[in-house]
Amino acid sequence: MKIFTAKQIYAADQFTLEEQKISSDALMERASVQLFNWLHHRLQGTQVKIKLFCGIGNNGGDGLALARHLWEHGYDFEVLVVNYSDKRSEDFLTNLERLKDRKIWPNFINSDSKLPQVGSDDIIIDAIFGIGLNRSPDPWLERLMQHLNNSGAFVVAVDIPSGLFMDQSVKNPKAVVAANYVLSFQFPKLIFFLPETGIFVNQWEILNIELSEKYIEKTGTDFELIGKNEVLQYYIPREKFSHKGSYGHALILGGSYGKIGAVTLASKACITTGSGLVSSYVPQCGYFPLQSSVPEIMVITDKGEKEITEISFDIKPDVIGLGIGLGTAKTTQSAFSEFLNDVTYPMVIDADGINLLAGNKSLLKKLPPKTILTPHPGELKRLLGSWNDDFDKLQKAKDFSKKYDCILVLKEAHTIVIYKEKGYVNTTGNPGMATAGSGDVLTGVITSLIAQKYEPLKAAIFGVYLHGKAGDLMLQSSGYQALTASAIINGLGPAYMDLFSVQPTNSEVKNKEN
Repeated sequence: MKIFTAKQIYAADQFTLEEQKISSDALMERASVQLFNWLHHRLQGTQVKIKLFCGIGNNGGDGLALARHLWEHGYDFEVLVVNYSDKRSEDFLTNLERLKDRKIWPNFINSDSKLPQVGSDDIIIDAIFGIGLNRSPDPWLERLMQHLNNSGAFVVAVDIPSGLFMDQSVKNPKAVVAANYVLSFQFPKLIFFLPETGIFVNQWEILNIELSEKYIEKTGTDFELIGKNEVLQYYIPREKFSHKGSYGHALILGGSYGKIGAVTLASKACITTGSGLVSSYVPQCGYFPLQSSVPEIMVITDKGEKEITEISFDIKPDVIGLGIGLGTAKTTQSAFSEFLNDVTYPMVIDADGINLLAGNKSLLKKLPPKTILTPHPGELKRLLGSWNDDFDKLQKAKDFSKKYDCILVLKEAHTIVIYKEKGYVNTTGNPGMATAGSGDVLTGVITSLIAQKYEPLKAAIFGVYLHGKAGDLMLQSSGYQALTASAIINGLGPAYMDLFSVQPTNSEVKNKEN
């Protein structure tokens, strides 16, 4: 699913009006009907107080049109117009007149008005600001937003929580409405998935307002949202007369004294994801732990007892997953640098492999094209340097990817895969996966997919999805706190099975609960 910018959404609206020969008021009516249907389906006429806070632009117009539908169906509601400017959109004024024609008189909130009463049992419809906001709201609006946030009422935001910008991070977190639900027209917004802005979006859902399919299809975007439908296109089925050699030989390289568990997890995830053969290259202290805990794999040992000192092997793997538990000892640094001089295999680099690259940036030029790096936020900062906000971070990641022709997997609540100018936002995963070893499992999953002849970019996108889905499925029997990396591995089989389930998944249409 494409993620459009504010500029592209405005263009989609205009294209739709011209293509379908309708007015902007008619398009607003579509939006209001979808808003009403969503509410009505859940409330079914329940007499709860609904308070609509409407700005004076088109977002406010959506709220006013919604109020009319609530009136027609007998709901108990109050319209409060947040009067933050003397300028009003034409469609806002049109819908305001329609309310007045029905003897519905909104209350106007100005900078000198008392804060309105809002009960904890009320439903707030936030239609104050839309996607066009480009500066922080005035102080009196900040007080109003804080009042709404502190009310305890259930907040439904129209299209976007008021106070958020589409293309920049939040300047004043106190001047943002925190929404329980966001009803986003036609497209998700990138800000739903970034740490600094996503905290204001508990759950979201798409409302289809029938924007032009032609425009949507022909317009390229910088980011895409990845769900089941997207990754199913990548899936490579197995042939009846294939054998283990058909599905590649992966090498997992890493480990040091006390950190052999990382290699164990990565290796087990690699074989469980479907690599035909898996070998692990570890210091000698890792031989017995790996042979006894993962009997399906082969083990190659370095000359070093507690750390890797000289990377040398006779096999010809199809891909190398490198860095998990590796350590950063001087002898390991030297071995790593020497190894990169001649390496031509596709690689997935994580953990201490990334730290070694960050400590000696000249090594980055030695990486084969489309090497995959999987940093967590701390490791990413070592690679890129500091950033001002999430948007700056994404731009720096794109620049880094272009400079070194590498794929970055930015591990967050919503992991984003970056390759040059394009980003892929994952929809699976949950807070229980913030646990030791989860990243090692991801390295094994992506490495395995490359061994099975998935292109590196597709392997990264698909691997992140499978990893998150495995965690989601295992969460059902463990809860957040008890979810472990080993459990995520156990969920990889069910994650594959889920790809072909006819049951729709929530992640395709709405955000998971924070």
